[in-house]
Amino acid sequence: MATPITASAFIAALKKEGVTVEEVRDWRNHNRNHKGPWGPVHGIMIHHTVTSGAKETVDLIYDGRSDLPGPLAHGAITKDGTVHLVGHGRANHAGLGDDDVLRAVIAEDDLPKPNQMNTDGNRYFYGFECENLGDGDDPWPDAQLDAIERAAAALCRHHGWNAASVIGHLEWTNQKSDPRGFTMDSLRKRIASRLK
Repeated sequence: MATPITASAFIAALKKEGVTVEEVRDWRNHNRNHKGPWGPVHGIMIHHTVTSGAKETVDLIYDGRSDLPGPLAHGAITKDGTVHLVGHGRANHAGLGDDDVLRAVIAEDDLPKPNQMNTDGNRYFYGFECENLGDGDDPWPDAQLDAIERAAAALCRHHGWNAASVIGHLEWTNQKSDPRGFTMDSLRKRIASRLK
């Protein structure tokens, strides 16, 4: 059981991990808390955006869409490796997923294949939306992968979690394919090395 990180501690943790941080508009007060609780937090979820262009991506993740209001994550990670903070609190990123997966994340154990949509992931997970077309061909620059690794490690370090607390959206629900273009196992290995 972990209390969500404060906005100021979030920035400090990211910067201590060597992340380039940009604060977007009123991100500290931008959330969906009126729709339900945020926390306890148990892990970090990684997504791809199906977008191209840093400004367009960050604006979309902050503002959301007509059918899904923002913020759509806590941070938007652009191809240049910048983590743009877009929300603090409940965010529309995880949606419904499998409670068996949540239990595995809490236990930092091997993940089962998701086959249910019975648990509100927006309550329990931090989310990072990462600029990428999500077609399997759009490249993931080294700077961006490094930023994803560092941002996830910063939250793991803050909460005393290990790399098993970091999952992809596709590991939460069988309705999603993100992130596409690298494996979550490879990302978790990088995070584990950084946390040593």
